Amino acid sequence: MSVCKPALALRRHLPRLWLIATLSGVAGLCGAAYWWEQQLPERLRGAASRGDFEACLRYGEQLAELRWLSQDAPTEQAICRRRQAALSWGEGDSNKALQLQSQLVISGVGSQEQRDRDRERLTQWRKQLQDDALELFRAGELDAALATLQPLEIKGQRPGRQLSDSLRETWNRNRIDHQRLKNKVERQQWWEALSVLNQLDHPWWQSHALPLRQEVEQAIQSLRDKQAHHSHGTLPAHTVDPERLNASVE
Repeated sequence: MSVCKPALALRRHLPRLWLIATLSGVAGLCGAAYWWEQQLPERLRGAASRGDFEACLRYGEQLAELRWLSQDAPTEQAICRRRQAALSWGEGDSNKALQLQSQLVISGVGSQEQRDRDRERLTQWRKQLQDDALELFRAGELDAALATLQPLEIKGQRPGRQLSDSLRETWNRNRIDHQRLKNKVERQQWWEALSVLNQLDHPWWQSHALPLRQEVEQAIQSLRDKQAHHSHGTLPAHTVDPERLNASVE
């Protein structure tokens, strides 16, 4: 029995020891996190002053994650976002540029004038992407237009509410009408073909259908000429010759 007493005593103290060890570990992690949080602002400012915007953004995100209390984002982080967004836009990385610029606008850091400029720049970039996409779409480059719009797409939005949905619908409708047009021409259904031609409302498909339009218009003109010829007909046999009539009058 004397041998078992120390073991029983140890078992009684195990939960307390485990609790102490757990609390010590948590306290250590919290202390390390707090120490790193105190280091991050200085590292962030150093990265901003060196122009290392990638590191500046990384430190800023870590700092935001470590700050449990609601605090304003540091000014240096806003500066890094603003400059990195401009660099990304200039390099053609519109997706990253819009993401950073949106984060900057949401953060609300800076003077009212600066916040207004940030919002205006974000609006200009979005409009520029839409204009570029529409230009590509009119030129017949549907896939490139959709890729240009991708940074603007809102995930989870209902189908048909986005510009890309409208572009796809217009493209597919014109593609189907062009196929219908070809079928009408092959069957020499000229008036029906002309009706389908007038339904094409996309510049690229209208241009693509020009050879068929010429064929349809020539065929219809030929039909009109034949109709006019049959409606007038030839002069009857008893009709007086105009030259003889003039001579008799004289």
